[in-house]
Amino acid sequence: MPFAFYARLTRAQQRVYRESDQISVVPLPNAPALRPHLEALQDALASGDQGRTEEAARGLVHGLTVVLRVPPLRVEVKGVRPANYRGELHGLYTPGERTRRPLVSLWMRTAHRGHVVAFRTFLRTLVHEVCHHLDYEWLRLPDSFHTEGFYRRESSLIRQLVGDETKGRSGLARPAEEPILSAEERPVPIWRQKRGTESG
Repeated sequence: MPFAFYARLTRAQQRVYRESDQISVVPLPNAPALRPHLEALQDALASGDQGRTEEAARGLVHGLTVVLRVPPLRVEVKGVRPANYRGELHGLYTPGERTRRPLVSLWMRTAHRGHVVAFRTFLRTLVHEVCHHLDYEWLRLPDSFHTEGFYRRESSLIRQLVGDETKGRSGLARPAEEPILSAEERPVPIWRQKRGTESG
């Protein structure tokens, strides 16, 4: 069942939406090999050190792009989340330009109290923004929509990264299953990007 905004899309956009909605899984070969990056990110975030957290986030994102064979991303971790009457901004994906790679921006502290966000929230936000990149580079879609398929792909990556706690395969905090929407992200194409416009 499409989300309500589907009716406001053009026919071309609706085709892209339906294509996105049909794909539920992003296979992550040898996901356990990325576990050290995940653990480093959890430790860095717990320390409250912004530089360490950015370095660890870059390591995990680099690992994901290498495994999935998509162009690399820039990653920056910022401090307190921007906020307005709609809520707090968790993360943002900015498409690449001719001379610059695409950028994932993440915020690590809550707007109201300045507390470091929970690891599971930070991880899901990071994976969410990477999924926008995968829409363009892995699925080769001209737009990235928040479809049910998009959220299922996001959750599939989280499950593969974290592993099965019930079988004792991971001591990592288990991310929540519900999607986390950034305050500025809308259920329409967040960014439009033509294929091949970004720099590798």
